[in-house]
Amino acid sequence: MKFGEKLKKMRHRAAMTQAEAAEAVGISRRTYIGYEQEGRYPRNREIYRRLARTLNCSLNYLLTEDEVFVEESAKRYGSRGKRQAEELVAELSGLFAGGELSERDKDAVMIALQKAYFDCKEDNRKYGRKRRKVKDDD
Repeated sequence: MKFGEKLKKMRHRAAMTQAEAAEAVGISRRTYIGYEQEGRYPRNREIYRRLARTLNCSLNYLLTEDEVFVEESAKRYGSRGKRQAEELVAELSGLFAGGELSERDKDAVMIALQKAYFDCKEDNRKYGRKRRKVKDDD
């Protein structure tokens, strides 16, 4: 989920208008709309903190956009799949940090890697060892 989508979702949960949220954070309504609808991001971390406080969510929730992949991994493969997905996201975030890829290219790489991850997990499930139930012969 993108940053703007998260803002809108949390604002609706808090039963606030855009103007009310902007005022509570201490920014203009126009700036808030830019965050929510136009793909803009705050320039400093303090705005993120105020947004998180106002919308009653964690700062990390607003800063990350990969939780859908992690949640899907947890749903499909349990806690081990979730941990592996979190590790993959952390490694890829480090890879992208110093690079010169455009946002569009970064998104394409992430989507391709997520698809490859899920395909491999399915293949492993299909061809991996099968657990057999042991029956007691009483």
